[in-house]
Amino acid sequence: MTRKIFFSIFAVAAAILMVSFVAIVATLYPYFHRQLASELAEEASYIATALEGEGISYLHRLSQRQQERVTLIGPDGEVLFDSQSNAQAMENHADREEVLEARQTGEGFGERNSETLGVKTLYYAVLLDDGRVLRISQVQESLSSILMSALWPVIIIFFVMLGLSVAVSSLVARSIVRPINAIEFQQDPGPAPYPELSPLIEKISLQSETIQRQVEEAKRQQEEFSIITGNMEEGLLTIGPHTELLSYNASALLLLDVQQARNGQSVLELNRSPAFQGVVEAALQGQHKTAMLPSGDTTVQLIANPVWQSGRPAGAMVLLLDVTERTQRETLRREFTANVSHELKTPLTSISGFAEILRDGLVQPADVSRFAGRIYDESQRLTELVRDILKLSQLDEGSLPFPKEPVDLYAVAASVCDRLQDAAEKAGVQLRLSGGEAVIQGVRTVAEEILYNLCDNAVKYNRPGGEVEISVQKDVEGGVTVRVSDTGIGIPLADQGRVFERFYRVDKSHSQEVGGTGLGLSIAKHSAQFLGAALWLDSTPGKGSTFFLRWEAPEDASAEP
Repeated sequence: MTRKIFFSIFAVAAAILMVSFVAIVATLYPYFHRQLASELAEEASYIATALEGEGISYLHRLSQRQQERVTLIGPDGEVLFDSQSNAQAMENHADREEVLEARQTGEGFGERNSETLGVKTLYYAVLLDDGRVLRISQVQESLSSILMSALWPVIIIFFVMLGLSVAVSSLVARSIVRPINAIEFQQDPGPAPYPELSPLIEKISLQSETIQRQVEEAKRQQEEFSIITGNMEEGLLTIGPHTELLSYNASALLLLDVQQARNGQSVLELNRSPAFQGVVEAALQGQHKTAMLPSGDTTVQLIANPVWQSGRPAGAMVLLLDVTERTQRETLRREFTANVSHELKTPLTSISGFAEILRDGLVQPADVSRFAGRIYDESQRLTELVRDILKLSQLDEGSLPFPKEPVDLYAVAASVCDRLQDAAEKAGVQLRLSGGEAVIQGVRTVAEEILYNLCDNAVKYNRPGGEVEISVQKDVEGGVTVRVSDTGIGIPLADQGRVFERFYRVDKSHSQEVGGTGLGLSIAKHSAQFLGAALWLDSTPGKGSTFFLRWEAPEDASAEP
């Protein structure tokens, strides 16, 4: 409104200024023309009188101080004198308009315009008694020249009027708009400042109330959405049609390993991998797309769907799921299946081969017992493998059918030493037990199997003349630590993180010699977790290994047995 008032006042002021200027010039110009003609006639009369008395010498003296141009023309039109030009070089003036009129009527007027100079020359001629013609001329600026000469004053006046228009329009606009701006639509606006505005104010008030309700509802829904998405473990990204990031939750940044993000930036800046870029681009083109995105030790599944509007994709939603555990389980399942198949295949192949030889009668009677013994050994190995697999399955599910009871780990360790004494003596390994009574709440058979597997490995992978030391210690806080140390071959650092995996063997050639299913340490690890203990190792290749089994003190001291 202020701008409209300003331009209206400015246009009126400018139009009045220009019309007034043109009207004044158009009115005064004919007046100045008549005045100049009268002055030329009067001056010509004075000069003619002096010329008749003094002769042409008067004209020579007059030309030194006279501003008007004076020309004396003979009866035949020859120029006898000119105050501004060489008379002899000038052409005949017998045909000049003012000269012809002077010869006919005694005096004559003429005027000629110069388009180049933008001026007009006014001529007055008078016939002398001797037949000569005296002519006086003076330059008068043309109307366009006058207008151009007044351009700067017009410009100055224009800007002055412009400044006045700005000031006046600003004051008028503020005075008109001030009552309108003072209306408060958030509450009762009261009577309209102008009667014409009453219907408009009523409509705006209703719309303001509606908008306020909608804004409050939108805020509530936004807060609910933020609370829901903020507590989601899944990541959520909302993307605009040009890959701009519209919204996100904390889980999305965590899964993408991004410290911070801002709304409006390209979502492709969060992750520049081809998988992420392909999912986003496909969704923005209207396609459903899924992909796996490795991110460090984490595997993230991307699920992208387009958002449609008016039949066209207007954005996309990307859901990020942490499938690391599922992927690891699937990898372990495939590895476990392959390993089980391999481990079962070896004894089954041996049993099948020996049985086939016996069936076909290719064995001497004296060798039947030896072949039957081989079949028995392989079947025992197969039975032990199946038993270990079932035990691992029960440990995974936490379904071992044993109630927990007080168990003295020192007594369990002593029992294990007794069971392994013959094997240790055969291998030339000395067993030593130290420590004292240390009672935990657990399952004796499970604890005994853990220690048996650890001690059995310590004997098998030791060197002749080596030692295996089992230490059972209870600290003052109530925790219990069992340490099994050997002086054997040790475990390379690269393999120490995998020895508890199922069927994993550090030295597969040596493992064939010592036998076993390759599940002992894995069973020990899962059994320790079942009993609430931690199991880890410290090993130096060529010097030996130490396995630690640790039970932390119970939080409630009264819970100790």
